[in-house]
Parts: sequence; structure tokens; C-alpha cells
Amino acid sequence: MAEPIPMASDRRRVERRTDPTLAELTLPELRRMMVTTILFVIILVLFLWMVRTVIIAGILGVIVAMYLRPVYLWLLARLPSPIVVAILTLTLLIVPIFALTAYSYEEIADRAAYVKEHQEEISNRIDVAVHRLPFMQSANTTENVKQAVLVASNYGTNILGSVRSVLATLAIAATIFIFTAAYVIVDADHIMAYIRQRIPPRYGELAVALESNVRGVLYGAIYSTFLTQTMKSLIILAMNLAFAVPLAGVLAILSFIVGFFPIVGSWSVYVPVAAWLAVFRDAPGQALTMLAIGVFVNTLYITTFLRPKIAAERSRVLNFYWMLVALITGVYTFGLVGILLGPMLIGLLKAIFDTIMSAPAWQWSDHGDLMDSST
Repeated sequence: MAEPIPMASDRRRVERRTDPTLAELTLPELRRMMVTTILFVIILVLFLWMVRTVIIAGILGVIVAMYLRPVYLWLLARLPSPIVVAILTLTLLIVPIFALTAYSYEEIADRAAYVKEHQEEISNRIDVAVHRLPFMQSANTTENVKQAVLVASNYGTNILGSVRSVLATLAIAATIFIFTAAYVIVDADHIMAYIRQRIPPRYGELAVALESNVRGVLYGAIYSTFLTQTMKSLIILAMNLAFAVPLAGVLAILSFIVGFFPIVGSWSVYVPVAAWLAVFRDAPGQALTMLAIGVFVNTLYITTFLRPKIAAERSRVLNFYWMLVALITGVYTFGLVGILLGPMLIGLLKAIFDTIMSAPAWQWSDHGDLMDSST
């Protein structure tokens, strides 16, 4: 006679009896678990400490690789060697960056040398402009202006020296960036398969939600950040060219770069340019135009409104408000990497919350009681 099939409640009781509990663990097993956990934590902390200076380069390498992978696959269909194709793909990105960096360095070095050689002339021009201001006609500002110009000249020279002194660190970060990007470009499918194989089936729903949300918010944040930074830099470039500002291209590149850092933004470019127009060009109208467009378009509209709006629409995970919170608080809390960490954290939180609240194992009965749907 066949044995009766146990009901769902009986199956759950059998599963509970067969699942090991802490009380059923032997002392050697518990000791092994503790030793393994402690070793894992120690090694993880040491690893994070070891890569702390290049972690941003590694993250950027992963991001760039995911964006360049379609180019890699297109070239791979036409060339036989994956390594050659990966090198060619990265060359398309690295060569323009090196060219722009070298151009900017040479231009800044020339201007820094000019300021150092013409400190007296620059001080006189600034002093005359200060005395044209209301209530400043009789102020004795000559020595203070000279001291400020001297400090600015030394600062410009020190920037070039600092760049040379950190070349070793930059070389290490660049190496990690290039090899991380190449590794992810070539082995992206194997990496994702390895991660999925290590996730137990019981966490499958949560893993899918986490992966989907992280991919969405990262895509939205990266896309909107690069798009809006490009827009702001083009606006700076257009104003510089319209007003015949020296170093127009370098200032636009600088605006693009500094916009990624906390607190510093394109305002650190257009405000000094407006001051230069007012002092050395005696063009207050152009200076006010530069400030007005910079404040109301670049800072208020593009940074505060357009960037989170585009990021939210592209991510399809967070709405405008939560993307705004993620971008602003992430950058001010974690620095440059907060552009990614902020949206990631809120995206992960949303995935966990959605998974918990929409768990299919529970449902409400007609009497308003919470019941297990498997019974």
C-alpha cells in the first residue's frame, strides 16, 4: 500500500527537522565556522585597504568596459583575436584622453609662466579695477592685491609640480583602469555566469531584483552625468569663444573634469572667467552674462534638475526625487565615487524592500489574516 503523501504543513515540519540548527552543531564545526569567518573578515579588510587608492580607477574600468563592450563585439566579428580587439577598443578611448591631457598641460604651463613673469602688471590692473568699485575709491589695496597675485602665481606653479609628483600614483591607477577594462570587456559573460552560479537558488528572486536595480541606476547615473557634464562644458566653451577668452578649450575641459568632484563644479570655471572679463577686459556686461548663464543654466537647471531627471528616466528604477537624493547625498558623503555609490545604495534598498513586500509566499485571507499561500 502506498504511503500517504504529506500535506504542505507536514512537509514544512519535516524540512524544519532536517535543517541543521545551531544547537545541533558540534564544537569542531562551530570552531571551524568561527575561524573561517574571522579569517574572511581580516583578509577582506586587508584587501580593501590595499586597493583603497585605486578602487575608483577599478570602478571606472568596469563602467567603461560595459559601455565599450558593444564596440568590442562589433570589432570581434571582423577580427579574430580577442586581445587585439580589446587593445584596439581601448585605444579608441585612451588616445584622445592623452591628447587632451597633454594639450591642457602645455597650455596651463604657458599661462602659469606668463603670470609669474608679469606679476606687477597684473597687480596694477586688478588694483585699478578694485578702485572702480563703490566705496573702494580711496581704499589702500595695492599691497593686498600684490600679495594675492603672488599667492595665485605660486599656486599655479605648484599645481604643475603636484602633477609631476603624483605621476607614480596616476600610473598605478591608469594601469588598474586599463587592465580592469580589458578584463571585463573580454570576459564579461564568464564573470556574470560565475556570479550567478555562486548565488543559492533560495536567493534567486532577490538576486534578480538586485542585479536589475543596480544595472538600471548605474546606467542612469553614468549616462546623465556624462551627458550633462558635456552640455555644461559646451556652454562654457561657447561663452569663452564668444567673449574671446584665452584657453577656451582648456577651460571647457577643466569644467568637464571638476564637475565630477564634490562642491567643485563648473562654477569654479565661469566665476573666475567672469572676474577676468570684468577686470582685464573692462566688460561688465560680458561678465554678468557669463555669471547669469553659468548660475541659472549650468548650476541650477542642468545640475539640480536635468541630471537627476535624465538619470531617473534612464534607470527606470528610481523616480526623480530619489535619484536627486542619491546623486547629491552620494557625492557629498563618498566623494567622487558617490556618483555611483549613492544611486547604488538606494537602488539596492529598493530591491530589498520590493522583494520583501511582494514575496509570493504570503497572501491575505478573506478575513484579513496573513496566511501562507503554500497551504
